[in-house]
Amino acid sequence: MKKIMLVFSVFFLLMQTVSADQLYKKHDWYFRPNGNNQPILFEDKQFPYKYGAIAMGSPDDKVVYLTYDAGYPSENLIKILDIHKEQNVPAAFFILPAVIDKAPEIIERFVKEGHIVGNHSYSHKDMSAITEKDEFQKELTALEEMYYTITGYEMSKYFRPPEGSFSEQNLIYCFELGYIPTFWSFAYADWDNNSQKNPEWAKKKILDNLHNGMVMLLHPNSATNALILNDIITELKSRGYRFGTLDELKEYNEGKNSIN
Repeated sequence: MKKIMLVFSVFFLLMQTVSADQLYKKHDWYFRPNGNNQPILFEDKQFPYKYGAIAMGSPDDKVVYLTYDAGYPSENLIKILDIHKEQNVPAAFFILPAVIDKAPEIIERFVKEGHIVGNHSYSHKDMSAITEKDEFQKELTALEEMYYTITGYEMSKYFRPPEGSFSEQNLIYCFELGYIPTFWSFAYADWDNNSQKNPEWAKKKILDNLHNGMVMLLHPNSATNALILNDIITELKSRGYRFGTLDELKEYNEGKNSIN
């Protein structure tokens, strides 16, 4: 109890040092590539980690965390799930309502095949524009409630802001409500179905930026990703990499990703 009171006392004092302009300023998550070394995340700004954000694992561990932003069901999503099952590799899928509503059987696969199902919000709006806690909370709980009503499962508390847009106030709300803001240390432009990258180019892009603790953001609607994923996983395994879960990443980050 004393430890909890101390954390919240420090949290309260910290909030007094952040101006309103800072709190509500829009930020867009990004990374600066560094070859096969760990990239620079968000220009090394540290404030997201005070609120429990996770984005990259240990520089000393050959581990990759595969994560997907899944807005809707598709044949490519099913192909990607099949590859994960065949390769016995866990992942995290951050979903929107369409996946739950139109394809509950895919949700069933997520759960039965050992994947984490994360929250990508209900409306996929710019969360940084939300200033009121009730509105912010509803964006997350509305999706959770829909998920539970249709599937009977509890959704995890990992939250990925749409398009990586957030404010510090958003992060405070996450901290208060028990959500874990989940960002990434690698992504590429794979989301546009009408502008898919050449598979060989995409494989090279990923492997040229492979690094220890990599949190890879992919979109499972991508035809290119469905074509290259098996080769990528096989190549990473051959290089001695393993595939971790967000629960593991959260545990690694608990020491530094806390208000202290």
